[in-house]
This record gives sequence, C-alpha cells and structure tokens, in this order.
Amino acid sequence: MKRMVEAGKTLLVDGPASVTLLTGDVEILGAKLRTRSKMIIRKGKRVPFYALTKAEFDILAGEKGSANEVESNSIPESWQAAVNTVLTNESEPAVIMIVGAIDAGKTSLCTYLANMSLRKKRSVTIVDADLGQSDLGPPSTIGSCRITKPIRDPFEIETEDIRFIGVTSPSSASSEVISGIAEMTGKALRLGADLVIVNTDGWVEGEDAVRYKLALAKRIKPSMLIGIQEQSELTFLLGALAEIQNVAVESSPAVRKRDREERKLLRELGYKKYLKGAAVQSFPLNWVKVSGVPFGSGGPPSRNQMDKIVKQIGTTPLYCEETPNTVFIALSREQWADEEIAKTLEGTLNRKVKIVWEGDEKGLLVAVNDKDGRFLGIGIIEEMDYERRVLKVYTNVKKGITSINVGQIKLDKSGTELEQSSVFASYV
Repeated sequence: MKRMVEAGKTLLVDGPASVTLLTGDVEILGAKLRTRSKMIIRKGKRVPFYALTKAEFDILAGEKGSANEVESNSIPESWQAAVNTVLTNESEPAVIMIVGAIDAGKTSLCTYLANMSLRKKRSVTIVDADLGQSDLGPPSTIGSCRITKPIRDPFEIETEDIRFIGVTSPSSASSEVISGIAEMTGKALRLGADLVIVNTDGWVEGEDAVRYKLALAKRIKPSMLIGIQEQSELTFLLGALAEIQNVAVESSPAVRKRDREERKLLRELGYKKYLKGAAVQSFPLNWVKVSGVPFGSGGPPSRNQMDKIVKQIGTTPLYCEETPNTVFIALSREQWADEEIAKTLEGTLNRKVKIVWEGDEKGLLVAVNDKDGRFLGIGIIEEMDYERRVLKVYTNVKKGITSINVGQIKLDKSGTELEQSSVFASYV
C-alpha cells in the first residue's frame, strides 16, 4: 500500500514488513534513506522513518506488521543533547557506555549516536554486549564492529569480532562478560577508534545488577555513561556511578515493548542467521580441544579406579574419563545412578565426580574457533559418540576448526530455543 507522510512526522513500522521510499527525504535514526531503497523489518522490530520533507512510501506488511504515524521526530530532545555533548569533546578517544532496562531503546540510541558521529567524521566502533538481544553476532555472544557507513539496523552489519559466552544473561557469567567487553573496547581503541559505543544488556535492577554494571564501568572506564530510564529505575545505579560523567535520558516514544516470546523469536532469528547452510560434521576428540564440557580433557581411569566405579554403580559405564582432580562418567539411558552414588564415589576416588547420561549433550549451542582461538561461527551438538570419542556438531563452518566452546543454551536444528541447560556447568 502507498502511504504519504508530511514533513516533520514519523512513520513507525512494525515488522514483519518491507518499506520502499518512493519520494522525499527521510532519516532512520540519523541515517538518510535513499530514494527507491527497500528495507526489510523483522518481526518484533520497529523502525522509525522520520520525514524531513513530504515523503511517499510503499509498504507491504506481514501478519501482525503495521504502520502508524506520529506527529514529531521519534528522537527525544534529551538524546540529541546527550549526543551533542559526546560530539563536542574531540580532544581524545572516548568510550560511551549505554545502560537501560529491557526495551528502553538502547540499540536505537547507539545507532543514532553512531550515525551522528559519522557525520562529524569520527572513527566509530560499537561493542554489543547485550547477550540476550544481540545484533552484532548471534545471541549469547559479545560482538564488535567498526562503523564506516550510516546504519539503519545493526543486525544488517557484518560483525568483525565475536566472543562467545554461551548464556543469554550476564548474571551467571559476569566476570567473563566484563573481560570480553574490556578486551573488545581496548582493541578498538588500539586500532584507532576515537569513539567506542558500548551497548549493555537490560539487567539494571537489584544489587547484583548494580554491582555488575559498576564493575564493568570500573574496568572499561567510560568517558561518559548515558542511562535511558522511563521513571526512576536507574537512580540507584547512576548514583553508584556518580564519579563517572553520566546523564539520564528519556525513552523514545517510538520504542516498542516486546513480550518474552517476541524476544525469544528475535534470538532465534539470530541463531538462524549464523546456522544458514549448516550440516553435521564429526570431530574426533584428539583432533579438537573442547571446553565447557568435561569430555576430552582426560584419559581412561586406572584398572583399580575403574573397579571402584563399577562396584559402586553396579555396571560398566558407557564412558569414563579421569584427570588428576576429576572423574567424568557417562551412562547409557538404560543405566542408573543418582547424586548419592556420585558423592560416595567422590570419597572413594578422592576426586570430583560428574555423572551424565548419553544424549544430555544433544542440542547444546557451541562456538567453533580456529587455531588462534578466533571465533569462526556457531553450531549445535548433534551427538557425542562416546565409543568412538567423536563429537558431532551441526555447523556451517567447513574448515579451520581446532577448538570448540560449549555453552548452556539448547536449540534444535531450526534454531528454536528449547531450554537453558546447566548439566555440565557445575562440573566445568
């Protein structure tokens, strides 16, 4: 359908939809839209088209897609003021940390800041540390990219650097997340970026969240912190970070509130993007280094140790592996054991014991890496063949894999999230 929008108004389009600009001058978060250019909007996403002059659009909306007009620019004056403050300081490289609750508009603000910075000929890098709703990289990762041209949707960018965390919330991996963000921020500065924008997750309320954000800020030492809040949910956090220049801005009226199912859907689109063209590949454990799971790190137990294990369990395990400090036991689905047996074995063997069942590993999200530990892509564990000591992974990375990091998210081959599994977490 054709839609005419008067100058000074904003067309808010909710996906799934495609939008083609037919006539007029239009911006999306500071990025100018070329006439006759077409934009595809994902389900669960909203894009604001601000008409600088009278503009005509051709819109094709899918199920639950929509297009609504609002009277003014969707960029709040407080955002414009904060961005102007950032851009007036050109004396030294700056790190800008963006914080806010879920669906506060952090990605939109990062995009607007990046686009306006490009207009000032600044060298800009975005570090996306929102594990659950990441745009630069698949979910459960930290991604970064140098921005060389205006962006409409960060999801469209080819990410340059990715660090796999393996969970979609920093609450269970805060130190690893902080280290990853700090490494990427430092690398961007070393490579010549004079503005690094760090987009954080929506975990802001509660003592643990405040401690995490405070620890992150102390580590990356931002020049300025911009907090997006609707009421006063950031008061405590911003107060704790008072030693850092910070400013609270309002949420944009264009921001779309998504429910849990819509956020899950967006994550699944991210998995699917990085699994396109995947196939099952086999990796013998003596060919690759595997982390995040206990198998592949040790060797067979001694005969004496094995006799103790068989006696306690009452059957020969499907697989058993021993290191100086641990014993890993895999049982078939027909075999049985419980936590009490595991605790008894720990006393008998004088080692930490982990018992799992064949198939517990199926569906776990993994990262595959090259010989230097660089991220190559993601995959899904299809099977651990304990008899042959071969790990089978569904991935689209065809060569160069020398290490595999296993996370705690379970997916099916279509990229649908099934659950978060901690079956190996307490052991490793």
